[in-house]
Amino acid sequence: MKSVKLAFPVFKMKNWSGGLLIMALAIILLISYSFMGSQPQQKHKQSAYEFFRNHPAEDSDVKASQRVRSSPPTDVKKAHKFLQKPRIVNVEGLKDLYAPKIFSGAELKPLLAWAHMHLLLARSDALPQTSQGIREAAIAWKDLLSTIEEEKASKFSSHSNKVKNCPPFVSNLNRTLSSSGVFLDVPCGLVEDSSITLVGILDGRYRSFQVELIGSQLSGEPMPPIVLHYNVSLPGDNMTEEPFIIQNTWTNELGWGKEERCPAHGSDNSLKVDGLVLCNEQVMRKIMEENQNTSHPTSNMLANVSQGGAHETDNFPFVDGNPFTATLWVGLDGFHMTVNGRHETSFAYREKLEPWSVIGVKVAGGVNLFSAFAQHLPVSEDHDLVVDVEHLKAPVVPKKRLVMLIGVFSTGNNFQRRMALRRTWMQYPDVRSGDVAVRFFIGLHKNRQVNLELWKEAQAYGDIQIMPFVDYYSLISLKTIAICIFGTKILPAKYIMKTDDDAFVRIDEVLTSLKEKPSNGLLHGRISYDSSPHRDKDSKWYISNKEWPHASYPPWAHGPGYIISRDIAKFIVRGQQERDLQLFKLEDVAMGIWIAQFKNSGKEMHYMSDDRFYNAGCESDYILAHYQSPRMMLCLWEKLQKDHRAFCCE
Repeated sequence: MKSVKLAFPVFKMKNWSGGLLIMALAIILLISYSFMGSQPQQKHKQSAYEFFRNHPAEDSDVKASQRVRSSPPTDVKKAHKFLQKPRIVNVEGLKDLYAPKIFSGAELKPLLAWAHMHLLLARSDALPQTSQGIREAAIAWKDLLSTIEEEKASKFSSHSNKVKNCPPFVSNLNRTLSSSGVFLDVPCGLVEDSSITLVGILDGRYRSFQVELIGSQLSGEPMPPIVLHYNVSLPGDNMTEEPFIIQNTWTNELGWGKEERCPAHGSDNSLKVDGLVLCNEQVMRKIMEENQNTSHPTSNMLANVSQGGAHETDNFPFVDGNPFTATLWVGLDGFHMTVNGRHETSFAYREKLEPWSVIGVKVAGGVNLFSAFAQHLPVSEDHDLVVDVEHLKAPVVPKKRLVMLIGVFSTGNNFQRRMALRRTWMQYPDVRSGDVAVRFFIGLHKNRQVNLELWKEAQAYGDIQIMPFVDYYSLISLKTIAICIFGTKILPAKYIMKTDDDAFVRIDEVLTSLKEKPSNGLLHGRISYDSSPHRDKDSKWYISNKEWPHASYPPWAHGPGYIISRDIAKFIVRGQQERDLQLFKLEDVAMGIWIAQFKNSGKEMHYMSDDRFYNAGCESDYILAHYQSPRMMLCLWEKLQKDHRAFCCE
């Protein structure tokens, strides 16, 4: 009994101590959990995956959005597979672009952004034409380096022949005759308003003749691309056939493209290029009776019709045995053919076949050519002869942070546009003082001569940043990222502006307007709040469902000119470094997408729209006027200096 009595207190004591221990552990866990829960949640940068999870396809429909958000795990896995962080891959030619340079010191200034773009160019989810743009750039870069070395060596040789600058016009006085036709060299490509005029007479025995714009051919390419194939087919002696014109393109990679025929019976002739119809199908209305209705001038009225007719050949621009003057001119969005003073056909530029890449014109087939000449060609400057070159150079930038960096999109052979900007709005006191810096962002050209002239220009004025890829339209958003890199890491600025080399910018008004705007989370320009992707595959701005699966875009500012604050630029740069930034080929819309991602990471965003940023033309009291030629630039600047008011020219 004693033993039992003694055991009971011991048992009771053990239960009591164990209970205390359990209670103590429970209290510690409760306190720890409470402490962790009381800590503020740290904001994290939203990844592209998280951004798209919060912006499902067809996000204009709330119910559809809710369905996507509550989708089963398998859909999430598919989305994650599509949006997972891209890998770094080997890209042909990239190593050649980043090989040791032959330059040092000031010579390296045009390449300051290169080092920061290496990983961007090697992403596995790169834009569609990135690999080709890099591969071709590597070949062009090697050619440029060898040319520069030859130029340096020639300075010590009294017998060296100086390379000729890009001429303003060429003619068939120096033509190359061959069994395949006549070839007219175009040394430095074509730019907007360039034109090629042919004067000849048709020889109907051959029943057709061709005009072809030949593109730049890099070493290793079997055949040069055909930027435009213009084929005129005549009926000959067979009067039941009708004449027609076919336009097309050809590349080694894709072969022949989709041909466009004129007349195009039954087609929709509402499509236009630069405001001009694709095919002029105006024909003479049939005269009912020879001597009837002579008092009515409308009997011979021209009418737009898409049906064929017996009198259609009477109005065809090319007739056997008749002389003709045909002018093929370069517009903003396409080529246009005028025959004997009347517009006949238009042809929208196709991807990777822009006019700047043209190196020559070939004419072959049933035509006796009297004359062929090209005019309004891009003209490079002889910088040694520019009297005020010191006044046009980029001023020394002080070490303090800039008020604004302006990045200007340009292409290699747009020499005259850049010179017009240097002589006009780049002369604003804020630019000359170094508070605002202006830099041109230009991709490499496939033409060796153009690259050499561009390099000389960069060394002469110190305001050019050369990009490590060929300047294709589909790659321009890479320039946008480069501008953000430049404005945050190389020339730090409070604001960063993007514009084009055909835009006139009133810098004084831009800076005045910024004083009233927030300095963080700012997008300032002409903002589009409600726009949808172009789903037409023939559109220059075509976007597939894979590229953008949503019904509409986030707010974005039109590309001719917009301004972002430094924090947005830093977000973009960090995003591309960490490969969280979604790449998108329409650069202004891409900026809107990146800003939406910035906003959804918890940042405050301010969209400040101003209709005085004109994205097409000019209106009085403008802040920015677009589509201005070099002559118009000089006129606008002169009016500002004389009248101190923003009046447009013409």
